[in-house]
This record gives sequence, C-alpha cells and structure tokens, in this order.
Amino acid sequence: MLEILAEGTQLMGDKGLVALGAGLGAGIVTLGAAKGIGHLAGEAMGGIARQPEAGGRIFTSLIIAAALIEGFTFFALVVCNGIMGKI
Repeated sequence: MLEILAEGTQLMGDKGLVALGAGLGAGIVTLGAAKGIGHLAGEAMGGIARQPEAGGRIFTSLIIAAALIEGFTFFALVVCNGIMGKI
C-alpha cells in the first residue's frame, strides 16, 4: 500500500498534495457550513410555526447564528487559500 502512495507522491510532487489537501479542506468547510445553516433555518422555521408570536426573536437569533457560521466559513476558506498560496 505504501508503495502505491509513494508512486502517487512522485507523480504529483510535494506541492500537489498541498493543493489536494487545501481543495478538500475548502470543500469540506463549504459542505459543513451549508449543512449547518440549513439545519439552523429548518429548526427556526419549525419554531416559528409552533409559536408565531416569537417569530421576530427567532428570526433575529437565526440571522446572528447564520452570520457566525458564515464568518467561520470565510475564515476557514481564507486559511485554505493561504495554504494554496504557499505553493
């Protein structure tokens, strides 16, 4: 198994694995953020459906939480692009 990995490393070189890792990292971060915001919005809509009078407070909390998730996602993508920039 290690021989196959060694052959692949020789084909891509040192920088190829860095690019692969940064690309995979960016993809995983984006998928995680999408899942998190989707779950957050779904739960908020369920809460608003159960208690319409609390809709304003739930919506405010939703926006704040979504902004925090997006901020973390942006930071993680900047880190992945920074890793790509070191190639």
